[in-house]
Amino acid sequence: MKALIVYDSVYGNTEKIARAVAEAITPSAEVKVLQAGEANPSELESTDLLIVGSPTHAGRPTPPIQDFLNKVPKLSSQGINVAAFDTRSQTKLVMVFGYAAGRIARNLKGKGGNLIASPEGFLVTSTKGPLKEGELERAAGWAKGMLESKK
Repeated sequence: MKALIVYDSVYGNTEKIARAVAEAITPSAEVKVLQAGEANPSELESTDLLIVGSPTHAGRPTPPIQDFLNKVPKLSSQGINVAAFDTRSQTKLVMVFGYAAGRIARNLKGKGGNLIASPEGFLVTSTKGPLKEGELERAAGWAKGMLESKK
């Protein structure tokens, strides 16, 4: 299985989650991790699993992730499995606008991707972080759960 993880990270927290997810699935998959600006949608032709992650900004993914998603072609003919995550704080303001992971997942599913895990959010202690204790381990568990669902 070939997996592509595309992320954007403003303060490094989302990148840490992306790398924890990659490490967790590496024994079962060939994994490539790319920042959104480096990712080319043509790479999806040889991808079995696409995971996209972004910080939550005003309830949405960051502009580089939105740009990547806009370039992603229809996925249904390729049978690509998809999953989405975000990093988020638990402020009341963020709760009003929502979170990025759900929007990413809806976008990928709308393009025909096979959503294999519920969108997941990983907590930061403040806007700049750091990640809340235990989130890297939780990310690894989420990733391993995705692979289990594929068996």
